Amino acid sequence: MDGISLPQILIIGLIVLILFGSKKLPEFGKSIGKSIRSFKEGLNEIDAEAKDVSNQITQNEQNKTGDPTKQNATKQSDKA
Repeated sequence: MDGISLPQILIIGLIVLILFGSKKLPEFGKSIGKSIRSFKEGLNEIDAEAKDVSNQITQNEQNKTGDPTKQNATKQSDKA
């Protein structure tokens, strides 16, 4: 009961062949391939946007806390 066995896959393939016919199967496979490729591209775009947002948040936090050496230099220049 661990997944689909080879005879089950063959039966499903035969049923699909009967339903769609041999001429439609290549078109069906091609459209599924395009769909999967488009889905992966969308995931990559979302991942890239998430990394950009993460980098912006990190930079904003660093700007708020600042570098201690920069803060000391600013304080010393204010005193002068």
